[in-house]
Amino acid sequence: MNGKTNTKEHVCTLNSCLFFSNAKLSRAFGKIADEAFSKTGLSPSHALLLYLVNLNGGMMQKELGETLHLTPSTITRLIEKLEHKGLVSKQSEGKQVYLNTTSEGLYLQDKIMESWDLLHKEYEGVLTEEETAHFIEISGKLLKHLENN
Repeated sequence: MNGKTNTKEHVCTLNSCLFFSNAKLSRAFGKIADEAFSKTGLSPSHALLLYLVNLNGGMMQKELGETLHLTPSTITRLIEKLEHKGLVSKQSEGKQVYLNTTSEGLYLQDKIMESWDLLHKEYEGVLTEEETAHFIEISGKLLKHLENN
């Protein structure tokens, strides 16, 4: 077997690999999300975190991490940047940290929603509603299994 055939076989294996396919999809979504949220001055992750804090009128840091499936260190870094920009404030309650939104953070909520709508429009119509629901269901099933192992 020559090297060229081996490479071709590898590409076919990669294209049928769930990890590889998911990574490609994630990068593509990441790129369009970055573009959609650029007008907020925030990354999609920062914007989503701020959206949740605004929506709930404040949240516990631990609850945010669980909701977004992010590690405590990642949540801490995201919050620090939002706090530095004056979009949220932290309040310690024992070992827990409670996040409050600021007037500047609330001001961005409409732009975040516009960005969210723009992101959805980028892939809207590619899958039917049924396919979208099925994709989310399958992804959730896989995620639950992987998190439990």
